[in-house]
Amino acid sequence: MNEEFVPYSNEEFYLHLYDKHQRVDHVPANEDIAAWALKVLHLLYPQRSPGKQESLVTIHAGFQQVKEELRAILQATKVGQQRDNQLLSSQFFSKLPHIYRQMNTDLKAIIEGDPAAKSEFEVIRAYPGFLAIAIYRIAHQLHLLQVPLIPRILTEWAHAQTGIDIHPGATIGEYLYIDHGTGLVIGETTIIGNHVKLYQGVTLGAMSVEKYMANIKRHPTIEDHAIIYSGATILGGETVVGSHCTIGGNVWLTKSVPPHSTVYHQSIIKVVETNP
Repeated sequence: MNEEFVPYSNEEFYLHLYDKHQRVDHVPANEDIAAWALKVLHLLYPQRSPGKQESLVTIHAGFQQVKEELRAILQATKVGQQRDNQLLSSQFFSKLPHIYRQMNTDLKAIIEGDPAAKSEFEVIRAYPGFLAIAIYRIAHQLHLLQVPLIPRILTEWAHAQTGIDIHPGATIGEYLYIDHGTGLVIGETTIIGNHVKLYQGVTLGAMSVEKYMANIKRHPTIEDHAIIYSGATILGGETVVGSHCTIGGNVWLTKSVPPHSTVYHQSIIKVVETNP
């Protein structure tokens, strides 16, 4: 019988759990990791902050604090203790101006694309799409630095907050516009170009989830200026949605689509009249 299903006596049960507690790799609490990322966003976007920085000195101090907090988080993560975490933290923050510029392109895309968006303040403070993209941008840079665990914890925290699931390994260009976003899934090896619009319920997924495909491109490529409407499912690592394509709602797509194409799902609707 599999030992996981062998009945334990009370004492054996506690000993089993004690042994697991000694052997598990330690990682700081998810809430602490998310709180660090939010502090970074508060410094970048005072619209999200409960208070303002009163001077240039306090801004410098704020960034020094979150830089040190990242080093401490990396050091406290057992699987990352053999690396130079001071260097990793410095490398991440050296990329922060670039990340900030990318976030601002996403912000511009949402403001210009959504008639309901009244101001930058509203989008930065209230739009789940912007929060999910911003957290992804932070997590993706950590992923590029080969930081273990932390990037996925960040994007799963954002997933829980917004309903938008973006894997930190996905490659996403600039000016990404996510409207509503609930139920949106972007898989690990997805490639998204610039000026792409995604609506709620879109899945950019894999045809297969076999473990041997872990290092193979499993998710689609979406080229520049494509629009994918709600409920569309696009699958497969060889599937390419060409530039300036429009993919309609509820489309199931597993083959490539040439640029400037429109793909839509045609429903058969029958209206049956009944006599009163």
